[in-house]
Amino acid sequence: MCNFNKQNEDTKALIHLFLTKAAQNVGGVNPLLALIEAMKAQKPHALTFRACKIESDKTVIAWNKIVFKDKFEVLEQILLTHKSSENPDFNILANDNQKQKKKILNMVKTLAPIEFIVTPKESNDGGGFNFKVFETIEQNYVKINPIFVAMFFCSTEFTKKALKYTI
Repeated sequence: MCNFNKQNEDTKALIHLFLTKAAQNVGGVNPLLALIEAMKAQKPHALTFRACKIESDKTVIAWNKIVFKDKFEVLEQILLTHKSSENPDFNILANDNQKQKKKILNMVKTLAPIEFIVTPKESNDGGGFNFKVFETIEQNYVKINPIFVAMFFCSTEFTKKALKYTI
């Protein structure tokens, strides 16, 4: 998941286009990378930050709901299991263990309404952008948004590769 070179061409293009547009909407590549660095500096993890808001010099990311440690740990376990996956379209519900599947479903129900809003501090730098945790939520299929993973879990090197990628 966080190895840009292992992504399929469609996913590479999606991430490249979204991050390029996102960078334009927050005043450029450097403010976007600075925001990701500020998110990485937040300990233990940016998602569990109670203020639901992280600021860098030129940008702010805010979200509408606190992510508690138990839900974060379920999400993190899923991502660790698939971190080097070559299949970015994996279904997070594909788990034979019923107890674990129930935890995943509860996490999905909790995190689905969360929306992340990124805005520049200077209004003339752009209009900002937003994204959600999940790209697809269907009856027996849930796919994590690759943009969410790129912003919160992948390295800045991943983001740089995505921005430099040519379609």
